[in-house]
Amino acid sequence: MLSQVLETIGKFTIKHCDNIGSLGLFLHESIVTFFSTKLHLRKLFYHMNYIGVNTVSVVFLVGTTVGAALALQSYIGLERFGATQFIGPIVFLAMAREFGPVFAAIMVIGRAGSAITAEIGTMRITEQIDALQTLCINVHQYLIVPRIIAGILILPFLSIFCTLFGTMAGYYTAVNVLGINPEVYMQAIIENVELSDITNGLLKAIIFGFLITVISTYKGFIARGGAKGVGIAITQSVVYAILTVVVADYILTSLLFTR
Repeated sequence: MLSQVLETIGKFTIKHCDNIGSLGLFLHESIVTFFSTKLHLRKLFYHMNYIGVNTVSVVFLVGTTVGAALALQSYIGLERFGATQFIGPIVFLAMAREFGPVFAAIMVIGRAGSAITAEIGTMRITEQIDALQTLCINVHQYLIVPRIIAGILILPFLSIFCTLFGTMAGYYTAVNVLGINPEVYMQAIIENVELSDITNGLLKAIIFGFLITVISTYKGFIARGGAKGVGIAITQSVVYAILTVVVADYILTSLLFTR
């Protein structure tokens, strides 16, 4: 009985160590390719448009609803202490430091990350990637690097948009629904928000963009087993990317936390 348990634990550990090692080699090859080959700017702009511009509408919807909900929930708590004038800073700080980058990343995972995995995974099982390699085309330069760089560059902008939409929705809710003085709302934000609050959120967005695109491209690149294998790769890509973003958010928050 004990030997079976140890064997199961050993197989589980070896499997995941093998997966981590494979991901490390994939990432290493992508980094080497980025620094040793010319970046395809046309593909870069195409993927920036696909990942970012086409996701703005979803980010707008999420940002506005979250910002409005934050204003309402903040009012419920702050009214008990007579501090409703701080609704503005609470909404802005929450959106800039946490909800902006995190929700933008999750929307990109659901809309673009899954599509990236599906596209590359389909190319893998239909042997299009093998054909590219046969033609001596650098697959990482052609398929992987432009997507990773596009994710790194576009996520901060989506985070900014999500923060702005959330702050404006919070302003509208606080002023027109809760009856807060608009000058008090804006003045409290100006007095209590620091530049580091914004830069910390942008740093998170950059790292999230890197993690999302690496996971999405990697899962598609190693997809096997026909259509079923692509479906499994897409599911794993979305789940792993969301979990990675959530864990990375806590780690980054801890590292960037200052009293």
